[in-house]
Amino acid sequence: MSFLTVAFAALFYAATLLLVVGLARRIRLYWKTPAPLKIPTTPAPTTTGGVVLRMFREVVFFESLFKGAKWTWLFGWIFHMALFAVLFRHLRYFQEPVWGIVSWTSPLIKKYLAFAMIIGLLGLLGRRIFVDRVRYISAPSDYLMLFLLLGIGTSGALTTFVAHTDVVAVKSFFRHLMTFNFETMPNLPSDPLMIVHLGLVALLMIIFPISKLLHALGVFFSPTRNQVDNPREQRHIVEWARKLEQ
Repeated sequence: MSFLTVAFAALFYAATLLLVVGLARRIRLYWKTPAPLKIPTTPAPTTTGGVVLRMFREVVFFESLFKGAKWTWLFGWIFHMALFAVLFRHLRYFQEPVWGIVSWTSPLIKKYLAFAMIIGLLGLLGRRIFVDRVRYISAPSDYLMLFLLLGIGTSGALTTFVAHTDVVAVKSFFRHLMTFNFETMPNLPSDPLMIVHLGLVALLMIIFPISKLLHALGVFFSPTRNQVDNPREQRHIVEWARKLEQ
């Protein structure tokens, strides 16, 4: 194996370990963080089924963002839906045979999703640069995340439209990584754009658990979204407070 192949194999094993452990620790922290008060954003559903429906609208349609800022919603929704579709399409690099639904959707969406992702990111970046009140509260890490995602999307698009790479070799590389089969592992293509793309993806995996991008996971643990609005029907008390009363 080439040095590049060994280096990227080690990099992706480390990135995957940090991503899984980091997310597990964050989920545990969110799960154990008490919510001592009833603070659902009103008007809020009064039943569990209503909360599930509200979370669905929030995750899929970004309902609260739509009500708050239409342009931010537009660019944010375009980016997130394109990113989800790109990730779904990339499943084919880890499957053999490829699932039917992945094979079916690939011809329809395989080329232009990266452009939708980039357009959404540019809109969100423009918002941070040109909107005064957003620029005032923006930290360097906010710009870093946007540029990192732009780098991933742009390098991925360039490997499709400018400098084609050996996707069969790339898929075989990751398939061998998944099965820890190092004896027959092929060399990773050394195309600069592909190396940049994979390097940025690994960097994103490493910093994801400690970045603001965790809002993708945190929304499910937000008490303003996941609580039932029933304080008049049922007393809300957390476990640590219940123990103090005993």
